[in-house]
Amino acid sequence: METHVELQEILGPSGFEVYPFQVGWYNAVLDPVFHLSYPEDTLAFVVLSKPSMFECAFKPFLCEQKLQSLRDPIDQCVAYHMSLAKERCPSKKIDVIYDYELHPNRRPKVLMQTAAHVSGAAYYYQRRDVPQDPWGEKKIFGVCIHPRYGGWFAIRAVLVFSEVRAPTLEQLLPIDCIPSREDRIQLLEDFNFRWRDGKYRDVLPVEQRYSTEQILYFATPPAERFKLLEMWGTLPLSPPC
Repeated sequence: METHVELQEILGPSGFEVYPFQVGWYNAVLDPVFHLSYPEDTLAFVVLSKPSMFECAFKPFLCEQKLQSLRDPIDQCVAYHMSLAKERCPSKKIDVIYDYELHPNRRPKVLMQTAAHVSGAAYYYQRRDVPQDPWGEKKIFGVCIHPRYGGWFAIRAVLVFSEVRAPTLEQLLPIDCIPSREDRIQLLEDFNFRWRDGKYRDVLPVEQRYSTEQILYFATPPAERFKLLEMWGTLPLSPPC
């Protein structure tokens, strides 16, 4: 698909991957309250950041752009690269929905892990994937696992090409890389009860992991990350608006 190739050429060198899906695939597995309000065959893409995004996109962004002091630096970097993608596709109307965006009632605008699953980007392991689960009344959250990066990636955005229809797009199923019940239990317990140690990310052998510097950055409380960036020698922050 020409649009897929074009997007990957734009975002790939900066450490992103894009996966296409029809809006209808996403809507079909969710309650109506979560549906995206586009025709069912509207073309959309999930945007993932690979481990290399930190070095290929984030660190150059810190050197070249002024940070806004009231906004998360990674979010600023991702938004910058999504704006570049829009600029490189001027003939297309692209609606960008970021992973952190919420409706006024605090409901997410997109369930990113569901979008990743239906696009084939990563398998979304949930409680229902464990027959006769052992958790009783406990709340168990699901987690996406990538076949090459395990848990060492993030889902950053969904790009909706609102005027492009893709009725013949073939749906690719995500790779089920954690097929055993025991391993799924371990994964979900590591993610829900011990997520700070990051063990769930290494549920399978991976091609890339976060660098030591990247792990330190994400382990730092958000309110202290600007201080860490200043220690690393980034440009001075612009004054708050």
